[in-house]
Amino acid sequence: MSRNNGMDRRQLLKLTGLSAAGLGLTAAGCGSGGSGSGGQVTIRHAWWGADDRAKKVQQCVALFEKKHPKIKVKTDFQQYADFWKKFNTQAAGGNPPDVIQNAVTFLRKYEAKNVLLDLKPQAEKGNLDLDGFRAGLEKFAEIDGKLTGVPVGSNSMALVIDERAYEKAGVTPEIGWTWDDWYAGLRKIKSGQGLAGDSGPHGVMYLYDLILRQNGKAFFTEDGMGFGEAELLPYWTEALARVKAGVYTDPNKVEQIKPALALAKGLSASEFNWDNFSVRYSAEGKGSYGLAPIPSTDGGKTGQYLGSLMLSGTARTKHPAEVAVFISFMTQDPEVARIMGYDRGVPATTAQFEAYRPTDAPNKAIAEYETKIADAGLLEPITPHPAGADVVEAAFLRIGGDLSLGKASPKDAVKQFFSEAKTALASN
Repeated sequence: MSRNNGMDRRQLLKLTGLSAAGLGLTAAGCGSGGSGSGGQVTIRHAWWGADDRAKKVQQCVALFEKKHPKIKVKTDFQQYADFWKKFNTQAAGGNPPDVIQNAVTFLRKYEAKNVLLDLKPQAEKGNLDLDGFRAGLEKFAEIDGKLTGVPVGSNSMALVIDERAYEKAGVTPEIGWTWDDWYAGLRKIKSGQGLAGDSGPHGVMYLYDLILRQNGKAFFTEDGMGFGEAELLPYWTEALARVKAGVYTDPNKVEQIKPALALAKGLSASEFNWDNFSVRYSAEGKGSYGLAPIPSTDGGKTGQYLGSLMLSGTARTKHPAEVAVFISFMTQDPEVARIMGYDRGVPATTAQFEAYRPTDAPNKAIAEYETKIADAGLLEPITPHPAGADVVEAAFLRIGGDLSLGKASPKDAVKQFFSEAKTALASN
């Protein structure tokens, strides 16, 4: 894969056209976009995220309604897993929200089941502005000629750290450090401060994907799994040993504080997450949090890529034109960027990117982190996600958690995961 050296903040957004950081069950046709009483239309928008994101989205919705008084937006947000459970139920019943926050994991699944609205006709009618996206990013969610979503930002995996704990331990993460360096740092933190070095990364599919990519493989191929039991068994065996040694956080404590983050609640010194989640750590926790680079196998290739959240319309909406107008507003209006900051990633359009220049520490750290990994030539294209990837991701997280809690041996956990993954991919 090609490297991307010498890339600045603006150029790094071009890479999101190659990458991305959904569910649908019933076929549906587009509505006519008719108005309600008095010419007013109401559409429903649903997303996942923490309370801080919810407050920001509500501010954006209020601004939208002020600028578009004939369109009202009813809102709903959930935690990630709860969001998709609810959406599945709504889609199966033929009553999904008009607009949803979406991700690459779900695109093919829902497009195949005709749940997502093709936004291309709305762009052709002038209801959806696709100008100003970086390097064809407006085509990021195109599947078989259909436009199934519009990106709102970019992000990448990072190691979020408690800066004070790392400084006290004398551990300085730098680009080029290895997994051995990382683990030595965790042990030093544990022995010197009695604090778990990490909250437990072994259930994070996107992190394991990077580890596989560092070694010439990937979590997914275009139509299936890109690795086997021989790779996963030693990884989960090692993880369980680290849980028992206290180097990873006690999983019972992690369960007790959910949906709060273990690092933010002082249960660990670090954890792997998307870089834009550092905003959430600052909102939830009392510490000083920083973004450290992903360790690598050989001190070089990290396997990283830029992901992207997006907004998608659903095919059963009775108001496709209003849906398109709302999505256009959320991806183009400069004030939206100033409200949202980098909560959903670095803004995907020129208008929003130029409108928001972060001055607070968390968002400045995101900008600096993505600039640094781009300049270092670490970013590569994402591996395509097949239909059913969302179910596989959920199984990886759940079974990895059961392993930590002692509910299954590493061997049994690995066999269960591949059994569920095979079923999930075969049924989509």
